[in-house]
Amino acid sequence: MIKINLLPQRKPKKQAEPGQLEVGLVMAGMMAAAALMYFAVHRPQAAKRDRVKGEVQELAEKNERARTKVADLPQLKAAVEAEQKRKESIDRLVGTTVLPDNVLHELSMILTSEGPTMSLAMTTLTSNTADGDPNKRFSNDWDPKHVWITTFTTKADTFTLEGGAQAESDIPQLAKRMAASIYFAEVTSPKSERVEPTGTPQPGQSDVAYYKFTLSGKVLY
Repeated sequence: MIKINLLPQRKPKKQAEPGQLEVGLVMAGMMAAAALMYFAVHRPQAAKRDRVKGEVQELAEKNERARTKVADLPQLKAAVEAEQKRKESIDRLVGTTVLPDNVLHELSMILTSEGPTMSLAMTTLTSNTADGDPNKRFSNDWDPKHVWITTFTTKADTFTLEGGAQAESDIPQLAKRMAASIYFAEVTSPKSERVEPTGTPQPGQSDVAYYKFTLSGKVLY
């Protein structure tokens, strides 16, 4: 009798190739190590680098602001010194010269950006319009802090003004403004001379060269 086996035959289990399991374990270990390196080392280092970069940028901006402030210090110092000289000039006039308050006030106004008190006709002559006089026009970029008054004397209705200026070109601008004022008339062309610093300056003396000048004319009380 012939026997037929109808049961399915079991397939033999596939055997792993030698070394394949070890390779898989090594690859898994390498990936785990890479992940550990990224999260434990790279990310903290990147975050630290970004933080340091931000701090460096902030410090650079602070330094730039500081440099800007330091660069402005000489100009601020010069402006303060010029304003102090102008105040001393007016105080000296008040202490040594008997003048009406309106004349003293006018001198103070001329030595500021306010300018002189002018008649309507003079306002037209000093303007930049077609009716203006080029010889009477003011320079818009003139800084009145560049001049100061040392003495102001009067004899009857005649005045003599002495002072100093940082540049020779500052003096005619002062003369133009005084000539345009309703409180002064017949203002003469200024006489000036350059004064060089001599050695160590004494109190009240300048340590830089400047121009000493004299103006004269009539004061209208």
